[in-house]
Amino acid sequence: MSEGDESTFKAVELAEEAQEAVPTEKLDPGLSESNQLKTAGPNPSTGQNPESKKELLEQYKMRRFFVLRPGAFEQAIEDIQSLVDKEEDGTVQSVWLLAEVDHWNNEKERIVLINDHSLLIGKYDFMMLKCEQVQRIPLNLIDRVCHGAFSFPPRSLIMREGEGMRVYWDRLREPSFISRWNPFSTDYPYCTFTYHPVKDASKRFATLCELQNFREQLTQAAQKAHAKKPVPGKANGVLVLNQPILIETYVGLMSVIGNQNKLGYCLARGNIGF
Repeated sequence: MSEGDESTFKAVELAEEAQEAVPTEKLDPGLSESNQLKTAGPNPSTGQNPESKKELLEQYKMRRFFVLRPGAFEQAIEDIQSLVDKEEDGTVQSVWLLAEVDHWNNEKERIVLINDHSLLIGKYDFMMLKCEQVQRIPLNLIDRVCHGAFSFPPRSLIMREGEGMRVYWDRLREPSFISRWNPFSTDYPYCTFTYHPVKDASKRFATLCELQNFREQLTQAAQKAHAKKPVPGKANGVLVLNQPILIETYVGLMSVIGNQNKLGYCLARGNIGF
């Protein structure tokens, strides 16, 4: 067999293998056979379907979160639970992994603990494995829980998709003018939560990040705390409302940059060197 015949034979053999790799039920009778082989099956240049490439890209993005590293979340729970005061907080009922959205629309990674008497919101460094800050909210002070889609003022230049929930513990107090325009202000009588980006990483994290279950358990725990320890001069009980979550941000350039780059999360950001 000459060299030209051999190359022709190989080309024919490869074409036959490609035809066998394409299921006949997926072929379009309106296209020619050569065009059907081009449009069906994996990308010949990469050997992967576009959907599989997208899944691999999503998996790569997920692996960058330090919370997904083996043992990181378990260590975080252990460290935050060591700060629980049995007399003041009671027993830990459930642990959640959520994202907090501040009044300037900045996302921040949070570990939230629902206890018998309090709600603990922990800021944890998953890179250094240490708890940096814990906010304690007595459950008998929580008077309102709102959930719904995020909304912004009519003239706002930014938008946020998705749903969230807001927990109020002092409905009679409104944030001051200085607090509204201070991006570092913590003098707010409420906190806002939304889904953590790793909620689709596994079934376990899907449970830990489920916002609806968190809202239901928090409401029940707050109702029990109101019944056991009512606050004098304050209406007891928790009002649950389904309404838009308003974020009073008009420009929000820094929040757009920060949220797109996930600056509020412990994330592997690559090597930086000279």
